[in-house]
Amino acid sequence: MLRFLTSCIAAVSFAASAFAQEAPTYRFSPVNQWDINKTAAYWNPIINYVSEKSGVKLQLKIGRTSADTTSYVLAHEVDFAFTNHLFSPEREKLGWKVFGRRQTAPLQGQIAVPADSPITRLEQLKGEEMAFAGPEAFIGYKVPYAHLLSKGIDVKVVFGGNQNAAFAQMFAGKVKAVGSNSQLIEGYAAREKKAFRVLWSSEGYHDLALMASGKVPEKDLKAVAAAFHGMVLNANGREILHQASQNAGLSEDVYFIPSSNADYANYRKFYQSVPASLR
Repeated sequence: MLRFLTSCIAAVSFAASAFAQEAPTYRFSPVNQWDINKTAAYWNPIINYVSEKSGVKLQLKIGRTSADTTSYVLAHEVDFAFTNHLFSPEREKLGWKVFGRRQTAPLQGQIAVPADSPITRLEQLKGEEMAFAGPEAFIGYKVPYAHLLSKGIDVKVVFGGNQNAAFAQMFAGKVKAVGSNSQLIEGYAAREKKAFRVLWSSEGYHDLALMASGKVPEKDLKAVAAAFHGMVLNANGREILHQASQNAGLSEDVYFIPSSNADYANYRKFYQSVPASLR
């Protein structure tokens, strides 16, 4: 009996030791560029691949809206993010590090109406309702809304919660126009067979950044970064990216490349001249 108990204790001790040494699970929060189901469908296969290749377990954590998802980041509840919401002066103090981005053409903030709308000039939007994804959307809300304010065009802002909802409100006639980024407008037009008239486009900005919290150990960050960057070089990785891009309505297969905080300099420049309410 004593020998049996000793064996049991040894087995429990070994299991506890193995559990203690088990790698942690890191939470990954990409901003909601689409509704929650489409966002999850886009990202889950990607992070499953990255987890397997890197040996670092990632778990998707997204909120009901883009603002909800960003709140997790600001509350230190997640470790990795895909976002462009962290480049304001105050948020840069949080210490998040850019390690990658999607290889896409520069994104533009845009103001658009349905192709058959009688509105052809920005000035006609004054006093009208206009939909945006949410208050955190940098290219899709802050950039176009800042432009409207600079021109003295006061619109009634309506937040849809995500970009698809904002588009749906416009095409249902509930609002007159929408603010978005060029990639999402092109994707929605292709996927839903809808036609837009773009009234204004901003300068180009890099796509959202893959970012890591300062609390992620360097070895885990390097492993995750290598897995993201290497997806396009792996047959299975390329197929996952292809399916994700198709399902999201992106015009071409997009993949991940190395990047750094320096690539987002014009984001920082934007915050130097905008009203405090947009910072």
